[in-house]
Amino acid sequence: MADKIKKSNRTIVTKVVEPEKPVNKFIAPIIFMGRYFKGSWQELRKVRWPNRRATWGMTAAVVMFTGFFVALIVFLDWVFNLLFKLIIK
Repeated sequence: MADKIKKSNRTIVTKVVEPEKPVNKFIAPIIFMGRYFKGSWQELRKVRWPNRRATWGMTAAVVMFTGFFVALIVFLDWVFNLLFKLIIK
């Protein structure tokens, strides 16, 4: 059963959702898992996967970003270690 609503020269059809039938508590987890995997598969089909060139570009950006912060942390560790040794002496 559907209700029709007239609004400013457009007809909006609303669907009445019937309540679901009670499900056996032993079968329910299997049904819910099936719905989850079906929804996950539908979402994966909507993903726009990058091509090989874009993937390599993003990989290079991540490696450079990681290398920069590793160098920054090593440098700061060296500076704080030097300052700590000067303070202790």
